[in-house]
Amino acid sequence: MKRLLLLSLLALCAHASAADPNADATAKFLAGLPVNGTPLESHSLDRGWTAHAVELDRAWKRLEEKQLSKIRAWAPQALGAAYEDNGPMFYMFSGPDFLYANAFFPNASTYILCGIEPVGPIPDIDNIPRAILPSALANLRKSLDSVLSWSFFITKNMKVDLRQKQLSGTLPVLYVFLARAGCTIDSVAPVALDKDGNFVPEGKGTTPGAKIVFVGPSGRQQTLYYFMSDVADWAIKFKPGFGKFCEQQGQGVTLLKAASYLMHSDNFSMVRGFLLAHSKVILQDDSGIPIRFFAKDKWNVHYYGRYVGPINRFKKYPQPDLAKENATNTALEFSFGYQWQPSRSSLIVATPK
Repeated sequence: MKRLLLLSLLALCAHASAADPNADATAKFLAGLPVNGTPLESHSLDRGWTAHAVELDRAWKRLEEKQLSKIRAWAPQALGAAYEDNGPMFYMFSGPDFLYANAFFPNASTYILCGIEPVGPIPDIDNIPRAILPSALANLRKSLDSVLSWSFFITKNMKVDLRQKQLSGTLPVLYVFLARAGCTIDSVAPVALDKDGNFVPEGKGTTPGAKIVFVGPSGRQQTLYYFMSDVADWAIKFKPGFGKFCEQQGQGVTLLKAASYLMHSDNFSMVRGFLLAHSKVILQDDSGIPIRFFAKDKWNVHYYGRYVGPINRFKKYPQPDLAKENATNTALEFSFGYQWQPSRSSLIVATPK
């Protein structure tokens, strides 16, 4: 009872300061958080939403205990100054994973996420028939299952989960993560980039995306971009807008997680080269940039956790040199990437000299 009262007070305080109260209320509604005093309050009386809120509360409590609290304890010490960095943050192959972007780098001024998943329309609860809303919320929970259980999205599942008629695309997932992270949404807008990385009217660019301006728990205004963009070399040559946009941001911090070992291939050499040239720090698992690219005369590299090799699906990407570096390390207290057990997870923190 006390917890529900506290959540209600927090929701009301956040709502009072939101530039776009409807967007902020929608995010909290989708996240299963109280929306008292908002136009969505009547929707929260429905059994479907009540069940949704109970399920997400249970999932977040488990996530907080097993993952997020331990990441918050680990990150400041392991990342040093990069943890406090308030520049841009690059997260390629992310899909809508603001959850871990914010957990490791809560102070970034601009989060730049990209994936091949569609952006989708801005969520509007009033446009969803009341009878259909419970199933739409259930599908939203389904799309969150893998990242909440194993720390990563399963791409083939996301192709189905995010193309439903209601609450489609990445925006509903981003809303949930923002609200559960204690953020207040100020504004949400569809955006598009032309081939030079400049913003153009929606529908006229080659790269669709969304821009979310929000205020985090620190009270600072921050910005989240999600772009639907393939970053294979051939795709960048065909549609260079996203790459050009990233270049305009200058140096930033980088997160790579469950990246399908794509940058182990020369077909993704351009994005790999960009990150190596524009990162103040690269935090990744073994599926990111192979450690052979971190030349010892140019990079300081620290290894955490226990590297046991790739899961069976990616077993053709072993790194014996990484196994040697991790041979005497103690286990992480949280899981990261495809090896979802903490005792089998490993992290690489690379900083240019």
